[in-house]
Amino acid sequence: MVRMISPFRIEVPELALDDLHDRLSRTRWGVQLPGPPWERGIPVDELRALADHWRTEYDWRAQESLLNDFPQFTTEIDGQRIHFLHVRSPRPEALPLLLLHGWPGSVVEFLDLLDPLAEDFELVVPSLPGFGFSGPTAAGWDSHRIATALAELMRRLGHDRYGAHGTDWGAFVAPDLGRVDPEHVVGVHVSAATLGFIPLGEVADEDHDEVEKRRLAMLRDFRADGHGYFEIQATRPQTLAHGLTDSPVGLLAWIGEKFHAWAHEPVDRDVLLTTVMLYWLTGTAGSAANLYWEMTHSGRWPQRSATPTGVSVFAGDVAIRRYAEQSNTITFWADHDTGGHFAALEVPELLAEDLRTFFRA
Repeated sequence: MVRMISPFRIEVPELALDDLHDRLSRTRWGVQLPGPPWERGIPVDELRALADHWRTEYDWRAQESLLNDFPQFTTEIDGQRIHFLHVRSPRPEALPLLLLHGWPGSVVEFLDLLDPLAEDFELVVPSLPGFGFSGPTAAGWDSHRIATALAELMRRLGHDRYGAHGTDWGAFVAPDLGRVDPEHVVGVHVSAATLGFIPLGEVADEDHDEVEKRRLAMLRDFRADGHGYFEIQATRPQTLAHGLTDSPVGLLAWIGEKFHAWAHEPVDRDVLLTTVMLYWLTGTAGSAANLYWEMTHSGRWPQRSATPTGVSVFAGDVAIRRYAEQSNTITFWADHDTGGHFAALEVPELLAEDLRTFFRA
């Protein structure tokens, strides 16, 4: 049976935008809790300013048009709809490259990279299953299953050899592609990498250099004070989904707080709002959060991969080479003193150059 790949355009009904504006205008605001700003979450005044900009100035139709400037498609794999951008290169011999986002990301994360990278790569940029226009998933869609589906996507597109870059959850899926499709994946590059690239549990500081000590301290701080969102999404994504699907301001707070906490360089607020819109308009805040449940309940652990692997560690990242080498074949490593979790948004030129350097080899 022929598996169809269908052209896709984003065309949000005006009724959905009217509903959003009505909900924003009727937001019931809570009181500001005591303590310094951001200590207990996103401050009320910061959130109100963002929400007011969203309601009165933000232009979804302009952002929708920007997204539609790039060719988009959908297909069904393993019973799951997969939405993706597909940007061809003027070079017929260009290497196909998957760009894989994480949470709370989306395909929007990579828009500034598409035109520059298309000079060297043929780009395939999926919405991960459970996110955005790929829609909700059934049970069992962990990183391994997503990687298997994306390997099939690349086969359908006619790519016999290809690379993959991933960030956050994409930094789980990209290495898994090297494991499930090693005969076709020529290399894997990651940023914002964690499992498989950091130590599990506490380790002593005395045998580490200053860079490693700083990253271990960042890991300790994260586990002590920044891990709450992870625990909620990994244990009660359904309960969380009710609030995030019903309240646009609740969704904005949940995602906006992470952009503030994890970005090392400023991210344009319209880019943040477009990211939030892709979760809001598709009703996928809950199914995206559910990936945390699937991953923590899958029982899978990364097996050693022989696929050549490159790692870019930006200022907000915590990957440590000696631990990454335990389960990955590291052939490229770049430490940067700028950029954060959303490197493609914060320092796109730097990330693009790392990708070119790694895959050129």
